[in-house]
Amino acid sequence: MKRPASLTEAFEEICKMDAPLNTRLSAYQDRLRELNFPFAEAYDDLVARLKAGEVGSTAPDVGERMPAFSLPAHSGRLVSLDEILQPGPAVISFNRGHWCPFCKIELATLVRHQDEIAALGAQLVSILPDRQRFVGRLSPEILNSFVILSDTDNAYALSLGLVVWLGRKIATLMEGHGHRLSEYQGNDGWFVPLPATFVVGADGRIVARHVDPEFRRRMEITEILAALERNAQH
Repeated sequence: MKRPASLTEAFEEICKMDAPLNTRLSAYQDRLRELNFPFAEAYDDLVARLKAGEVGSTAPDVGERMPAFSLPAHSGRLVSLDEILQPGPAVISFNRGHWCPFCKIELATLVRHQDEIAALGAQLVSILPDRQRFVGRLSPEILNSFVILSDTDNAYALSLGLVVWLGRKIATLMEGHGHRLSEYQGNDGWFVPLPATFVVGADGRIVARHVDPEFRRRMEITEILAALERNAQH
């Protein structure tokens, strides 16, 4: 990839890349460093803190039941886990917010493979802490492909051990770039979910998962499809 003139240009080019998800996420991380964005170093420090604290280590594991929830969808209607699983399995992705480029790259990649996922009987679900009016800032492709649920005050993510405090350094950087989580979430805690993906069978049991303090890595599409194929054979 040629050296981009701006981070916006880099993001647009990466979204068009024909490459595995984590290759694209790594490319965005590289662009942050090349363009000397302070987020790169701040994220390195955050990941080191999350690893030291073993954040995510208590999240539900493969074979366990996905804990129940009832969360508002983009339409405002409450949607339960039972309702989501009634027609079949689901790919449930926890994302930091509509503002997060790593999350948007992940969601856009999942959209690209929606037909393959749907062919295995599954639907896509994204859980994020944004209030509904900010969820609407996601691209139409994402909004039309996912069940988007708002986890107010990160309550559900907290029950799974998936909540992260961003810290004052990242908060200051985000505010300097016009991102105010207090407005997006309706509180000033600066907490977000640790990005994580759960492939959940129609029986509510977790078939596969990706939970990693290195939030710049996500579950590969090949892993998701393999898990859904295994689930279909049982």
